[in-house]
Amino acid sequence: MQRLNKTLCKEFIQYPEKVLQFGEGNFLRAFADWQIDQLNQLTDFNGSVVAVQPRGSGKIKILNEQDGLFTLFLQGMKDGKPVNEHTIVKSISRGIDLFSDYASFKRLAKAEELRFIISNTTEAGITFDEGDRLEDMPQKTFPGKLTAFLYFRYKAFASDAEKGCIVLPCELIEENGRKLKETVLQYAELWKLEEGFTHWIHYANLFCNTLVDRIVPGFPVGASEELTASLGYEDRLLVAGEQYYLWVIEGPEYIQNELPFAAAGLNAIITGDLTPYRTKKVRILNGAHTAMAPVASLYGLHTVREAAENNVTGRFVEELISEEILPVLNMKELTPYAEDVLNRFKNPYLKHYLQSISLNAVSKFKTRNLPTLQAYVKQKGRLPERLVFALSALIYSYWNGRYEPEDDADVLAFFQAVWSAKKEDMVQASAAILGEERLWGMNLNDLPELTERTAFFLRTIHERGMEYALKECCMKRGVSNERDHENSSKR
Repeated sequence: MQRLNKTLCKEFIQYPEKVLQFGEGNFLRAFADWQIDQLNQLTDFNGSVVAVQPRGSGKIKILNEQDGLFTLFLQGMKDGKPVNEHTIVKSISRGIDLFSDYASFKRLAKAEELRFIISNTTEAGITFDEGDRLEDMPQKTFPGKLTAFLYFRYKAFASDAEKGCIVLPCELIEENGRKLKETVLQYAELWKLEEGFTHWIHYANLFCNTLVDRIVPGFPVGASEELTASLGYEDRLLVAGEQYYLWVIEGPEYIQNELPFAAAGLNAIITGDLTPYRTKKVRILNGAHTAMAPVASLYGLHTVREAAENNVTGRFVEELISEEILPVLNMKELTPYAEDVLNRFKNPYLKHYLQSISLNAVSKFKTRNLPTLQAYVKQKGRLPERLVFALSALIYSYWNGRYEPEDDADVLAFFQAVWSAKKEDMVQASAAILGEERLWGMNLNDLPELTERTAFFLRTIHERGMEYALKECCMKRGVSNERDHENSSKR
């Protein structure tokens, strides 16, 4: 069977390269690249994306072999009806492997048409490393790579203000644009770049805070053969996402002239303040995702839908949202959004694997759940039991051999070292983990009773298992044995 490439796609058009994208993963392709494809089809945007990888280079090779093309399945509710549809996304022109072809990366900085830079390198991606150097090919960190690229562009166009870029980071951290800009300026100082470059960063480039929302489980594992047969071609970058999406960009109105979302009828918002959009989405949807993943995985489940529909884990997630997340958010109309989120979790088309949510789980908990935990303690004067339980499950998941989170090697090594040294004393183990400020940005032992409560949950999970711990520690109002037995029998 022939592989997907431009010879199979009659609508293939080579657009000018207007977008540099750091990240070639499932989310950006199903979210940003799909919207750019829509802009090309429905407006005069007339631009393509060049993708570079923040980490390994396997997908870049496949992307080039497929001429930047990939198939996107959009599955879920649309206009009140369940819809499963697919399209070939044609907005990516090529990928650049930074490890084997850094020269092309430098040449791209000289491209006249380039205007936008998009990224999604997870919450752990916007980071500063004093070991990064301008001479590296490539730099280790995403901001290091970005600083080098902008410096190459600054030099190539002799500080021309018209050649600056609009930077749209999609990492789910608060004020992602501001923090990315600050990190770029840190590198400019570290590398002793001329003052003119720093000035050019300020006046010629726009770093926007953004919020993104679309559940993208990725490649539909287990259905690839069936889907390939139905498509009539092989696509090694096949990706599935839900119908719902939202892109909120905090910035001046003129962005709408350059990215004509409204003209294309896309659900993208240009606003002067994205704070309420971000708080609602990150605390409820992402917070619930991050909390459920270790709990449901240790319970023996595999997907978000299984977790949401299971009587025990589903109750846990519902009560987490209704009793601990929503009460500390000083916002209107939260309940309808929370109900929509729970329904999105139960999307019958999507297999959103809990394992995929575990990438950089600690940094995700810090960003998505820790603010809720702190706000709850401040407002209620006590700990949020379910959120503390989720934190305990996350910690235990880093120790448990069955469930293997993906994280930086030094983070994984730290957890294992604590487990090896202190597993006989859960209070000491809990204190060591919660006291590691590089993980949490603070010493969590300072929160009253958190150390002891976490130790209790860790001990219970370790000695009695997740099912017992979840029912006895968190299900305050009891669980129907009959319904739970029915759900358990399905696992």
